Amino acid sequence: MTYQETLDFLYGSLPMFQRIGAAAFKKDLSNTLALCAQVGNPQQRFKSIHVGGTNGKGSTSHALASILQSSGYKTGLYTSPHLKSFTERIRINGKEITEEAVVDFVKSNKAFLEELSPSFFEMTVGLAFWYFAMQKVDIAVIEVGMGGRLDSTNVITPELSIITNIGLDHTQFLGDTLPAIAGEKAGIIKEKVPVVISHFQAEIAEVFERKAKQVHADLIFADQHWKIDFVEGSENNFNLRKYLVTHHDTQQEFSFGLGGNYQRYNLPGILEAVIQLRRLGWDIPEQAVREGLLQVAKQTGLKGRWQILQHQPLLVADTAHNEAGIREVVNQLASLRYSQLWMVIGMVQDKDITAMLELLPKNASYVFCQANIPRALEATELAEKASSHGLRGLVIPDVGEALAFAKKNAGSNDLIFIGGSTFVVAEIDKL
Repeated sequence: MTYQETLDFLYGSLPMFQRIGAAAFKKDLSNTLALCAQVGNPQQRFKSIHVGGTNGKGSTSHALASILQSSGYKTGLYTSPHLKSFTERIRINGKEITEEAVVDFVKSNKAFLEELSPSFFEMTVGLAFWYFAMQKVDIAVIEVGMGGRLDSTNVITPELSIITNIGLDHTQFLGDTLPAIAGEKAGIIKEKVPVVISHFQAEIAEVFERKAKQVHADLIFADQHWKIDFVEGSENNFNLRKYLVTHHDTQQEFSFGLGGNYQRYNLPGILEAVIQLRRLGWDIPEQAVREGLLQVAKQTGLKGRWQILQHQPLLVADTAHNEAGIREVVNQLASLRYSQLWMVIGMVQDKDITAMLELLPKNASYVFCQANIPRALEATELAEKASSHGLRGLVIPDVGEALAFAKKNAGSNDLIFIGGSTFVVAEIDKL
């Protein structure tokens, strides 16, 4: 099999949630366990950190991987979805899995995969675990795909579990209240494995406390121990922020190489995770923490988190795709100076987008588009729904053409934002 033939097999014969939505979602771990058993239970042959949550789990995963890499550890990183290339999902010390390894895994297990018929995500998890074990990583940071309790990644027993925050997302699968969703996310808390909750949310804290008590796991609400204050960041340098970090009686400044203001919510969990890993015996020097935070995008290849793509006009991309994420984006846009705001926006059809549309600024010039996936909400339908919230603009379905229109018509002092969906950001040519 060639690499392209392998990808065609994966995309064509295995259901993929990112593309088709609910039909690809499976409510048990049996397929993942069967696939792992088929390839020798690789999840038992490397140390891991498990990262779940609604928003922030990707940034947190990349930051911790970068810190561990800076500490000299051979560090695996599994995240989803990918933006440009399938191999982005599986990295070791920032380097993507080789195409040859993907081909070897599928070729060796093709008959079993055809018989089992796992989802695309289940297969990818099995591939990642097989690759990390084969490459003998010291530790791997594993990002939950969706939820936690029934997520395919939840077959590991990690050194540490981290839950970033809880918001309303994927409600058709996880529940339509914060406590219900928290219950699903809490499913990654394991027997006697410490768990870090990035920030305390009063209405759901008891959910985590109860689960941790049941399995005798130490639980730490990170923002009860870490205070994060924004220090400075150039108005037009979104890719660097300095923070004053207070931990008990000590204060230090940290530079974080991810520019979104919302990263202040992720930092407590990241820094507390370092403390917990040190207690478990991991050697993580202070300089490695600083270097890992500063160089996170460079060392791990993270893209699409408040990413500046050009100046004059300023062009920013962000993958925020739920109410909490869009709120942070809008707050950051409101803090900036520009002549006119352009919003190139696309969304998916299986989300309740009402709250997101209500948050978006009404004085912006909109270009409505749609990603080239079956799940995408048609641009014309998005424009119709947006108009009922006072948002008006043009419909240009193709993402590239929509962005080109905004860039052609924007003034040099304007700001263009593109997002609304991970899959819209994925189609930006020069990401």
